Amino acid sequence: MPKFTRTIEDFTCEHCGTKVKGNGYTNHCPKCFYSKHVDINPGDRESGCGGMMRPIGARPYRGGWRVIQQCLKCGHSRENKVVPEDDMEKLAAIIKENNEKIRQ
Repeated sequence: MPKFTRTIEDFTCEHCGTKVKGNGYTNHCPKCFYSKHVDINPGDRESGCGGMMRPIGARPYRGGWRVIQQCLKCGHSRENKVVPEDDMEKLAAIIKENNEKIRQ
């Protein structure tokens, strides 16, 4: 099974309602960073879970950022590349919230 399958799909974010135009690499809402647990490997649509993937943090990665998500249904976590179309103010809020939780 390939590790990546380019799947071009438009979707409406089930968390915030944003209409998202997919490009085959799109894997989360650019406004709220939520996604859906539908893949085992990126783009394969082989996961039977279907739970919402909540953004729980972010980390620097190769000159950019990766958002860290965790499935609200099964607990699976993964990282996704942040792209220029994503809401960087929301990303900053996610990072701040995560840092506050770590300090508690």
